[in-house]
Parts: sequence; structure tokens; C-alpha cells
Amino acid sequence: MSAHVGIFSERFNMSTLTVNAMASVPPQEQFYCCICLDFYSDPVSLPCAHNFCLDCIEGYWDTKDKPECPLCKTTFSSPPVLKINHGFADVIDFIKRFLSANKDSKADVVVPPGSMKQSPKGNFIINEVFCDICHTNPRTAVNSCLVCQASYCEIHLVPHRRDRALQKHRMTDPATFSTSHLCRNHNKPLEMFCKTDQTPVCVDCTQMEHKNHKIVSMEKASKRIRAQLKQTKANIHKMIEDRLRKVDEIKHSVDESKKTTEKQIQSSVQVCTILVSAIERQQTGLVKELKRKQEEVERKAEELLKELEEEMNKLQMRSSELGYLELTQNPLHLLQSFPCLSKFSSTRNWSDVTVHSDNCIGEVRRAVSKLMDVCQELINKLSVEEVDCLNQYSADVTLDPVTASGWLVLSPDQKKVHSQKKKTPVPDNPKRFDSCVCVLGQQSFTSGRRYWVVQVGDKTDWDLGVAKESINRKGAIKVRPDCGYWAICRRKGGSLSACADPSVTVNLKEIPQKVGIFLDYEEGVVSFFDAEAKAHIYTYSSCSFTESLCPYFNPCVQENEKNSIPLVICPVEGQIREGPGQELSVITV
Repeated sequence: MSAHVGIFSERFNMSTLTVNAMASVPPQEQFYCCICLDFYSDPVSLPCAHNFCLDCIEGYWDTKDKPECPLCKTTFSSPPVLKINHGFADVIDFIKRFLSANKDSKADVVVPPGSMKQSPKGNFIINEVFCDICHTNPRTAVNSCLVCQASYCEIHLVPHRRDRALQKHRMTDPATFSTSHLCRNHNKPLEMFCKTDQTPVCVDCTQMEHKNHKIVSMEKASKRIRAQLKQTKANIHKMIEDRLRKVDEIKHSVDESKKTTEKQIQSSVQVCTILVSAIERQQTGLVKELKRKQEEVERKAEELLKELEEEMNKLQMRSSELGYLELTQNPLHLLQSFPCLSKFSSTRNWSDVTVHSDNCIGEVRRAVSKLMDVCQELINKLSVEEVDCLNQYSADVTLDPVTASGWLVLSPDQKKVHSQKKKTPVPDNPKRFDSCVCVLGQQSFTSGRRYWVVQVGDKTDWDLGVAKESINRKGAIKVRPDCGYWAICRRKGGSLSACADPSVTVNLKEIPQKVGIFLDYEEGVVSFFDAEAKAHIYTYSSCSFTESLCPYFNPCVQENEKNSIPLVICPVEGQIREGPGQELSVITV
């Protein structure tokens, strides 16, 4: 490269250089830094004579324990003193300005002499490679020799075709012939491959920098690489096919999602219509009933008022008669008349007669209760549809004996578990529950949807749900979300409870014989269902899952004969939708 600097310093007058003069300029890639692949910026030379940008080589050395040349791998005991080659920098600056000026004048590229031809539009374009032997009227080259470093026309190629020694030379297409196949250190063809450093080398390299390294021929190395290339290409092709299938799967899922959404919209409209109609009916009936009761109150009050008025008229007449009798001076008339006037005909005891002003007590509540019955009927219907839909997410869950407490007995197929009265000695490990009679499923979930069913039968005590893989398994444990558990439980044959903080009692008409557990990892949902009645039990929603979740089982200790029966993982119809490979295993739309 320093030789090029001298050539440019002597040959070029920057103020008078023309396009014709540029015909002698070396290929412009010689002015590119091999690190940034751009024109040198503040070019510096290493002791090995290779050139780099100042910032590029300093940045490269920052990544190495010892400073070395990126090209020849020559190492230096201490970082060489780097000085900018200002003469070379001026030449590069001129080349850049010249290319920029010729770009504006539609000059395409700068190429070596003899390989440039002017197009009808005036642009300089690469046309053909000429024979290096022809001095006058050069002919077009038909082959280039990598050993001789020259291109030949048909006439001058004859020796390479006839001479046995020259026949061993490696030939190439003149269009692809360049100096890239030469060793940058020794300017000789790169004909061998160093397996130790995984780099092409020349003959001199094998005796110097790569001495005692494992050297093979370029052909042998290329065969190995071609085999790897073929396998890599096959792997990439398979990955493409996998992704194409995944694309089809996603598109199909989106199409199915659209259909499902349309059905859900229709269903929601139908449900809301039923609810609105029920509300309107209840409202109409409630208003009608309230008005009827008000009319009844008014009719009854009117009758009472009429009766009171009649009695008051009779009493006022008697009061007048007694007033006249009081004024009489005839003792005989007083004695004869008073007994008759002092007697009253039978009258009502009005102290017990009332007209209630709150005659509509409970009517609104009863109307709302009827609406709740309608809602419950809809909920039951929707729960049946929901459980039927969950079957497609069924997971084949098995119990993990590595996590099982010594108080538990697992079936050979790892589908059943029950407690025992005597603890079995088992090897301790970080995954095993030691005190609590618990066990986890072998499967762990980090994405997607999963559904499995567990038969609890008439057990009086049990826990079911999911748990984080990182939960505490030693000593006493607290089953609640903040401790990594999302579960429901039953104790002493009573009602079910959600193991929240505080716990939530779940009132059901019947205790389920089979419990379905549904996990939607992305949505943060854990739901429980009566798998046989297809009724919803309880849902943990808006959960934040950040690690693997495992199925959680606790058959509890034996306190009576009923609780000695096992928890049984039941088969579920359907199959979970999973991708063809691990890296693209689950797609949830």
C-alpha cells in the first residue's frame, strides 16, 4: 500500500488530473479498510506493513488481550505507536473527491487500464478483461491463472494447455479474477488451508506463521465445508418449511379465531337480548304489581274510611240525644231513657286496624332474584359450552415421583396418588416435599393453554391447582398465590374453598366428583370446573406468571376411610395445539 502512495505522489497532479489519467489508478478496493470496508479514515500502518483506519484498529485491539494484526495475525508485545500517514490520507481524499465529481458526471466506476470502455451515453463501464501478454491490440482474455497471476487470450493460453507443469496451475474466470486469492503477507496464491487457525494460507505461511499447524489442501478443506454447507442448507430448508407450516397454522388460527369471534358475538348478542328481555319483563311485571298493590291499599283505605264515617255519624247522633237528655228536669224520663241511649251496637275495635305505607316490601328483591335465576341458567349453559371448548387444550399430565412426599404412594403409570399412614424412606432432593403430602406434575408450562381433569370422588380432603416450579417444598407450606400456588381445596367434607388470602368459600349445589383445571399462561388465568356437570367453580384472573408452572396435587392425610381413596388423573378428549418444533412450540391466537 505504501508503494501505491509513492506512485500517486509522483504521477498525479491533483489540479490537472483527468478521467484518462485515472485509467492508471489501482482498483479502489485497495483504498478500503478491511475492518470497516470503507475508505481509510486517518490511515495508519502497523509494523507488518498492513494499513487500517486509526479508530478501526484501536477498536479492534480493545476486544483482544494482546494487540495483533487482523490480517496476518501478527501479535505485538505492546501496542505499536500509530502515526497517521498524511500523504496516503491526501491521496485517499483525492480519490474520494474524484469519484464524487465523476459520479455527478455519470462516471460509474474506476477500473484498471484496458478494462474500461465508454458507453454511448458517455459512462465508463466494465466491459471485458484483456490478455496481459498482448502488448499491441490486446485480445480478450478467456482464462486467468491463479499461480501465474495473469490473464490470457486463446493464443497465449496454449502453453498452459500443452505443458504438463503448467497444466497443474489453477485457472479461473477472468471476470472473477482479482487479488483476493493472494496472501496479504507474501503476495503468493492461497493454495492451502490451516485447520488450526481456520484460514487460507500460502506456501510461505506454512513455513512461517503457520508452521507446525495442521495444513490441508484447499480442495480437501472445501469438500468438508461443502458437506457442512449442504447440511446447513438442509437445516435452513427444514427451518423454512417449519416456519411455512407455522405461517399456515397461524393463518388458520386467525381464520378460526374470526369464525369463533363471530359466533361469540352472535352468542353475546343473544345472551344480552335474553337478559334485556328478562329485565324488561321483570320491570313491566314489577311496576304492574306495585301499582296493583297500591290500588289495593287505596281500595281498602276507602272502605275503612267509609265505615269510620258511618260510625262517626251514628255516634254524633247518640251524642246529641244524650245532650238533650242531660237538659231534662224530669227524673222519670231520665231514668227511662238513659239505659237505652247508653247501650252501643257492636262496633269495630279500630286500634288494631292499620293501613301499611310500605306494602311493597321485598317486591324488588323478588324481581331481582328471578333475574338471577335467568342469569344462572345462562351461566350454566355457557359453562357447558366453555368446558366443551376446553377439551381441545387437554394435556397429558403425569405425577413426578421425584417431587412426591414419602407419605404418598404413586401408581406405576403415575396417574394415581394417595396418602399412607406410614412414611416411606425416600432419597431427599431439593425438588421433594418432605413434610406436606404433596406432589407436582412432571410437565411444566411456560406458555399456551392447558386443561386436565382429576377425579376426587368422595374424598373429604384434597388440594388441586398449579404451582410455580420455584416454590418452597420443605417444612410447612402456605398454599396461596403470593407463595406461588393457585389452588382450590376441600376440608373435612365441607364446601370447597379457593386458597386465596383470605380464602374464599365456594358454594355449590353439589360437590364435584371430577375437577377440571384450566391454565391460560399468557392471560394469567387459572380456572376450575366441575368436569361432569360442566359447571364453573372458581377462577383466578389477572395473574402474573413469570416462570414455569406445574400441576399441583395434595390428597391430604388419611383421617377416615373416605379420604383413603386416591386422586386420579383422568383422560380428556381432544389434543393440545402445539407446533412442530421446540423453538416454535406453541402459538396462541
